[in-house]
Amino acid sequence: MTVAGLLESLPGAQRRLLADAPSGAELAAHPMLAVLTDRRDFDRDWIFERKLDGVRALAVRDGDHATLLSRTGRPMAGTYPEIVDALAAQGCRDFVVDGEVVAFSGGRTEFSRLQQRMGITDPEQARASSVAVTYYVFDLLRLDGQDLTRLPLRTRKSLLRRALRFVSPLRFTPHRNQGGPAELADACERGWEGLIAKRADGPYVPRRSGDWLKLKCARGQEFVIGGWTEPAGSRVGFGALLLGYHANGTLRYAGKVGTGYDRTTLHRIRGLLDEREQTRSPFGDPVRERGAHWVRPELVAEVGFTEWTRDGMLRHPRFLGLRDDKKPAEVVREEPRAA
Repeated sequence: MTVAGLLESLPGAQRRLLADAPSGAELAAHPMLAVLTDRRDFDRDWIFERKLDGVRALAVRDGDHATLLSRTGRPMAGTYPEIVDALAAQGCRDFVVDGEVVAFSGGRTEFSRLQQRMGITDPEQARASSVAVTYYVFDLLRLDGQDLTRLPLRTRKSLLRRALRFVSPLRFTPHRNQGGPAELADACERGWEGLIAKRADGPYVPRRSGDWLKLKCARGQEFVIGGWTEPAGSRVGFGALLLGYHANGTLRYAGKVGTGYDRTTLHRIRGLLDEREQTRSPFGDPVRERGAHWVRPELVAEVGFTEWTRDGMLRHPRFLGLRDDKKPAEVVREEPRAA
């Protein structure tokens, strides 16, 4: 069936939800974001996708031109050229899709492995990399000049499955129609990040919405890097990164993370820190770390941890990687939304 035929096959009530679409770049500039929750009981109005440990990416195909953009609008074609090639090879010439770029290690998506590709911007160097990537596509925003964001999610996913050819490195993101404590426990046993619960009849909205919920297996989030400590003993680069999050216009101190680095990462991050060094602390709270160095709060780190302490510090934090798809100003303390 042709793309036009796919849209014409929709029920009349859904066809009336279609509208002339904004440009692909405009649609891709405002992705829908999920809310962290501790809710575990759901009815049949929800579907459940695997929470992938990668970077968000929105793809735009406009005639002969295909591009891949981060959730902040940064071009990613030089980093993942094989994905752009697959998008450009599609028979459909007008679409915007949303998804996640991942790298696998031992059958599991691993953010630290993806890090080895994230710093590459030269297409030829990226193609020569030993780190293979996969683009899991989970939503369709525009098709054949039509804005699909008002359609129910189930309908958008059905159109997505039929509009694109999913050959490596493109993959359709499957979903389950049932989710709860047992399904989350199974996901965690498989080594997944968790699940994303999505309201099956929900539209795609350009903001963070309770129609998409994050059910995590372990705690973790992004933090802004505000400084570092000197290395000790045989350690190179730095000892620990000083972390914070934004609250009421202030960068609040959340503690330090000194584990999770290999030697190459220590050297690379130290270079980025030196480029941003400043004399004044960016934190609104006192930081009692001897010999601390301060940086402009421009770098974002993904950090796993066990819990927050009573005084608002991270317990047992571990560095997972740098993120270049998150704006520092958007980093806040994530708290689960009550059921």
